[in-house]
Amino acid sequence: MRQEICLSGTGGQGLILAGIILAEAAILDGKNTVQTQSYGPEARGGASKAEVIISDDVIHYPEVITADILLAMSQEACAKYAKSLKKGGKLIVDTTNVRNWPAVNGEVLPVEITKAARMELGNAMFANIIALGVLVSSTGVVSLDSLTKAVLNRVPPGTEAINQRALEIGCSLGEAQKAIA
Repeated sequence: MRQEICLSGTGGQGLILAGIILAEAAILDGKNTVQTQSYGPEARGGASKAEVIISDDVIHYPEVITADILLAMSQEACAKYAKSLKKGGKLIVDTTNVRNWPAVNGEVLPVEITKAARMELGNAMFANIIALGVLVSSTGVVSLDSLTKAVLNRVPPGTEAINQRALEIGCSLGEAQKAIA
């Protein structure tokens, strides 16, 4: 098993943290993993991308070549990275921020991730954790138990309950999309 995952959007959406959490969950599952990140020179609003490779075997190259799973949380990121999706891969689109996406030779999961964060939790800041719930519940790339532990290990003290709720919301959205597909 080898999964190449790209989490893309803009700075300030928490995608670097999401990549770190996903990599930690893979480690908790006993997998080999590597996580890399890149972002524009702006602190907020510039391009942002976290890549995670999860494998049963040794990982020889630390960057995603063709993504099995691509999360696009902004229009710019979707346009820029959709071409890196592997044939038969999965594109998860935050339709709050992404209105148009290119045709891909794979599965598209349109989910209102940021809208759910605002409506259910009152703050878009939790969209990254909701996105992780969507990603994991719709792909099974790591176990939900390990993801929950990794989230709780990484979020600021005092925010554990709301982040756990964000994860539950994301899992419900992912399960709903999986049922439709």
